[in-house]
Amino acid sequence: MTQPSVILATASYDHTIRFWEAKSGRCYHTIQYPDSQVNRLEITPDKRYLVAAGNPHIRLFDVNSNSPQPVMSYESHTNNVMAVGFQCDGNWMYSGSEDGTVKIWDLRAPGCQREYESRAAVNTVVLHPNQTELISGDQNGNIRVWDLAANSCSCELVPEVDTAVRSLTVMWDGSLVVAANNHGTCYVWRLLRGTQTMTNFEPLHKLQAHNGYILKCLLSPEFCEPHRYLATASSDHTVKIWNVDGFTLEKTLIGHQRWVWDCVFSVDGAYLITASSDATARLWSMSTGEDIRVYQGHHKATVCCALHDGAEPSPS
Repeated sequence: MTQPSVILATASYDHTIRFWEAKSGRCYHTIQYPDSQVNRLEITPDKRYLVAAGNPHIRLFDVNSNSPQPVMSYESHTNNVMAVGFQCDGNWMYSGSEDGTVKIWDLRAPGCQREYESRAAVNTVVLHPNQTELISGDQNGNIRVWDLAANSCSCELVPEVDTAVRSLTVMWDGSLVVAANNHGTCYVWRLLRGTQTMTNFEPLHKLQAHNGYILKCLLSPEFCEPHRYLATASSDHTVKIWNVDGFTLEKTLIGHQRWVWDCVFSVDGAYLITASSDATARLWSMSTGEDIRVYQGHHKATVCCALHDGAEPSPS
């Protein structure tokens, strides 16, 4: 299989992972995933592998292989893995689980290298662009910064007591962090560097984005500059696009018939892919707010999507 320049994958409660041709909407490869549902998909920076976060395992698949078998399985979580991501060079992976832990893995070794205890079900984890701090959000409403150099929790905050933090996103330059919760609220902070390596949060804005749950929030990538957007995907069937300058509503993406669980920007921020309980994924134009492609093939809720349409990092 020759590798497409754009890798787009979705996963569904129908226990499959599907790979799509982004432009045509054709599904060219399906992986059966019988062991559990898939909660999150991510593609490695070099575009070679797709990681699927399940319950309670994480599986790594070769993007260019027709084999249904994973090339590696990562076991040590004891409940749903809700978050997964990679260090910028793809040297290591991080994960967060409903078992209350955040873990770090060497991709070449099956064992977990480090573990941090959040004491509540972890829903979301993001890596700060400095590559030395992980930020996690949990079911009890706690946001914690894990300093990987000091190997400890360097900062804790609770924007709303007993309100689950569903999704976190950090601006590509590390200047902002946004937390979205079950009440449809986004909390926005400026990130200030302290005298140590600790990140200080300065409250910037509180945005009542949706009346329903926010299931995913995402800030636009570097190559979207000078435009800066925040996308919020919700149980109200819509995705809203906010201008980060003043947090005014730019567009509402209307088309999904059920909850919108996940979204991902194209590398230049010109497009957004979304995944929904209506069993579809959609490709949206950010300039028009229209959906220009519907990816149909899953038989049940499509709950996560992954896209890598950028260049692979140059070997250092």
